[in-house]
Amino acid sequence: MIESLLVANRGEIARRIIRTAKRLGIRAIAVYSEADADLPFVAEADEAVLIGPPNPAQSYRNAEAILAAAKATGAQAIHPGYGFLSENAEFARTVESSGLIWVGPDADAITAMGDKINARNLMAAAGVPVAPGITDPAADLDAAVTAAAGIGYPVMVKAAAGGGGMGMGVAVDEAALRTEYDKVRAFAERMFGDGSVLIERYFPRVRHVEVQILGLADGRVVALGERECSVQRRNQKLVEESPSPAVSPELRSRLLAAAVRAGEAVSYRNAGTVECLLDPETNEFFFLEMNTRLQVEHPVTEYVYGVDLVEEQLRVASGLAPTFDPDALAPSGHAIELRINAEDPKRFLPGPGVIRTWVEPTGEGVRVDSGYTEGNTVTPFYDSLLAKLIISGTTRDEVLERAKAAVAAFQIEGPKNNVPFFAELLTNEEFLSGAYDTGIVSRMR
Repeated sequence: MIESLLVANRGEIARRIIRTAKRLGIRAIAVYSEADADLPFVAEADEAVLIGPPNPAQSYRNAEAILAAAKATGAQAIHPGYGFLSENAEFARTVESSGLIWVGPDADAITAMGDKINARNLMAAAGVPVAPGITDPAADLDAAVTAAAGIGYPVMVKAAAGGGGMGMGVAVDEAALRTEYDKVRAFAERMFGDGSVLIERYFPRVRHVEVQILGLADGRVVALGERECSVQRRNQKLVEESPSPAVSPELRSRLLAAAVRAGEAVSYRNAGTVECLLDPETNEFFFLEMNTRLQVEHPVTEYVYGVDLVEEQLRVASGLAPTFDPDALAPSGHAIELRINAEDPKRFLPGPGVIRTWVEPTGEGVRVDSGYTEGNTVTPFYDSLLAKLIISGTTRDEVLERAKAAVAAFQIEGPKNNVPFFAELLTNEEFLSGAYDTGIVSRMR
């Protein structure tokens, strides 16, 4: 097993990785920016290194500073968490060429899945269902218009190099396409350095369902069930649950088999997620993207499958067998995760500030993965995620009741936060029924 681990991230995910590392007797090393010096993850690490000012480009995305910290502390491995450099193939290659262990998929898999058009074509060749769309980037606006006419409106206009719900727009007709194409291309060039645009069919009523995969050290790829991610604002997830209330045993079998094929197509190792769109009317699903990293929402899978996914990542990276029997994976119980963000509960606009009060809920089936505590300052430099409230239980109904009580008990004063939104959601009949889709938040607003 790896003996020392540098966590190249911050907040709740750094804290969560450190917790597992220390449980396994691994020396946990944190890196932090000047803005994060007082956050819990810094104090909880065995060692912590200041790597730069608040700007992520000068700290958490500064590969040279992170590698220097790894060398100075004698780290044996680097875990990137999610976001920042976690899906940067060049960084993964540099880590390994420096003689360190990269706790994630290899750079070739990251590269293959990082370009959405390339990933889509690879998946189609592997027999994974893909939505109707173009197989090469639209060369220009005229090409996009021609492609959309062939696919049929409405269409999704997507940044080929994007991910995580960023760089996407919907066009219901040619006039809208001309506007969205320019917007998406400009955004993609600014954010990803690549203005390539993908055009594919848009499904007005759809569910977002993803499958957790794990590429084992022996070369096998296994699937640890699905997660429902349809409660979203601006294509960004707010709630995840497992199992999905929309997925029957027969559909689960097809979904998981397709996800395993997706992983095998790129010789995937370590943790990853195959994201799909599900048509609730026909039970047809289509490949959306593969996230080549640990997901924010991994805890719901941990409860339902009885595993510690960070431990499994570390075991794969160490060349060790998993703690579970790959041939006996089966879901048990139910779990829901609520993303507690520093944003107002109506328009979901960021609301940084000093946390004057922070009281986490407790009780059976309640877990809080938090990045902050009372007295900390939520700055505008990073993602608005404050904590993840994870509720587990035997049945979905039991979990929903526990979630209501937990949300009522979660006290945050200072920065704006979306706890009141979850209180509203947990009384919403559409959500409670399980028959919701990606439009649920817009209908609530």
